[in-house]
Amino acid sequence: MSIGGDDGSLVNWASFSQVRTELGANFVRILGYFREDGVKSLERIETAMRGGVAAAMVIPAHTLKGEAAQFGADLLAELAESIEMIARACVETHESPDEALAHVVRLRPVFDATLALLEREASPLVARKPMGFGRRASI
Repeated sequence: MSIGGDDGSLVNWASFSQVRTELGANFVRILGYFREDGVKSLERIETAMRGGVAAAMVIPAHTLKGEAAQFGADLLAELAESIEMIARACVETHESPDEALAHVVRLRPVFDATLALLEREASPLVARKPMGFGRRASI
């Protein structure tokens, strides 16, 4: 399934690098929290969308937006923000959040692809090419 962009459009690597440096040894643990919280937020947003309950979409979308932005997951943060803003407007006008459906449908594939990139980059294991005798390792 196409998520609408290449790896570069999913993650702002400069922001990712900065937060990785700032968090230091805590980075992997915090990324794990992002995974757990993100899955919960996705489930809450999808359940609210199925029920047509705009108010129930606001907080999980807001949470996902902030956590995604922290890791440089810009596309994910933008989608979550769109959902949040649509849901807030629907709460004020007492309307169904139907307008958010296209964003909600894109949210899980973007989350999954983004998380895979973040976790791959955060992994201490580096894929290496096999070395032959007398050759330098290629990283």
